[in-house]
Amino acid sequence: MSLIDIKNLTFTHIGSINPIFDDVSLQLDTNWKLGFIGRNGYGKSTFLNLLMGKLSYKGNIHTSVDFEYFPYVVNNPDNITISVIENLKGEFPLWKLEKEMNLLQLKEDVLYRSFSTLSHGEQTKILLATMFITDNQFLLVDEPTNHLDVQGRKLVAEYLAMKKGFIVVSHDREFLNISVDHILAIEKNKIVLTKGNYDTWQRNKHLEDQFELAQNEKLRKEIRRLKDSAREKALWSDKVEKSKIGQGPVDRGYIGHMAAKMMKRSKNIEKRYEKAIEKKQKLLKNIEEIEALQIDPLEHHVDTLIEVDDYTIYYNDNPIFKPISFTLNQGECLILQGNNGSGKSSIIKAILGEKLQTIGQLWKANNLIISYVPQQFDFLKGSLFEFIDNSNIDKTQFLTIFRKMGIPREQFDIPMENYSSGQKKKVLLAKSLCEQAHVYIWDEPLNYIDIISRIQIENMILEYAPTMLLVEHDKKFIDKVATDIVELC
Repeated sequence: MSLIDIKNLTFTHIGSINPIFDDVSLQLDTNWKLGFIGRNGYGKSTFLNLLMGKLSYKGNIHTSVDFEYFPYVVNNPDNITISVIENLKGEFPLWKLEKEMNLLQLKEDVLYRSFSTLSHGEQTKILLATMFITDNQFLLVDEPTNHLDVQGRKLVAEYLAMKKGFIVVSHDREFLNISVDHILAIEKNKIVLTKGNYDTWQRNKHLEDQFELAQNEKLRKEIRRLKDSAREKALWSDKVEKSKIGQGPVDRGYIGHMAAKMMKRSKNIEKRYEKAIEKKQKLLKNIEEIEALQIDPLEHHVDTLIEVDDYTIYYNDNPIFKPISFTLNQGECLILQGNNGSGKSSIIKAILGEKLQTIGQLWKANNLIISYVPQQFDFLKGSLFEFIDNSNIDKTQFLTIFRKMGIPREQFDIPMENYSSGQKKKVLLAKSLCEQAHVYIWDEPLNYIDIISRIQIENMILEYAPTMLLVEHDKKFIDKVATDIVELC
């Protein structure tokens, strides 16, 4: 066992006045299976880059292990896969790689095919297998689930559960519950290390938040009581003091003593009042409010909006999936599932009007308005405000949604090519939420999206029941929102 010892780590991006990390001290055991979570833009990727020494910082990071980062950069993807791995790792025992491939249910022929011809899922699995063929390395696994289907995610989660000595960044709650034994969470106002899986962290976070909310309410009432009491005693003291003035047989010394005593009590209560305010101000700083998202779908004059009957798509005269049938009615949320490359995105293309070789029937209601979120977001470049103008959506509505999804205002003026992957995906999701449509078609909308925003989207779907056709692999999300699932095979 060895440690990654982090002391007084402080880091601020160039041009920013707010530090990403401020005097952070942590000790991480290199035998842990560590899940790393936090909202998009909170600094997860920055933290990994700091560990690898890619950024300058204040403080110290000391360890005896080497760091290795996933995903690898593959410079020659047209080479056969075994050559790609040799370029990444140098010489290695082939049996070690084959052992890891077997655990990930990869066939040997994958090694002798061009890397570029492998599916995204196969590429992810073979590169993960490559990480574990060498020793004395602490692995930094950054969002491995984004191109994996449901079965692939479960397989990779179980694979990582057999290993040790890694940090895995993921927003998939089910994946984290299976694969990790510790959680490192960048929360709103601090970094928290928890023994256990995602559900353990969530329970602890909920209990802590509830305790703070209760303390805040208790202090609020106490502050009000003390304020009223201090004012009452001060007024009484003034009234008694004024009674010394005038003629008549009064004990002015006694009256002055009582007035001074009451004023002292008033001052003591004021001090307690100020301490209560100071204590209250320290509360609620780490509570991450899950703000409600809104959507305003259009209502169509017919109930059935899309109908598919005995339908399949052909590439090079070969069907890519067995014929399927389904209907999408208003208010339903239908999930398309299947292995990587099974044709889910192709069905979406066909619904959107792309000409493909097909057999069977695909029917859409007349004048159907569709809002579409694609998988890819690399085209997002330039000014966010120009993007909003070109999209013909309401600027105030878009920026309100963007803020609710955890994007700080200072991000608005940064060119979109400098956004993180999660922030870019939120641009497309916020745009779609601003659009009035009969059907919302989202292709893997949760890739790169943080857990809190996933919960926001879940809650929005459950509250407003927009008609949706989704390609998605997050099991917890699917269990919450799906009205029906269509499996492609």
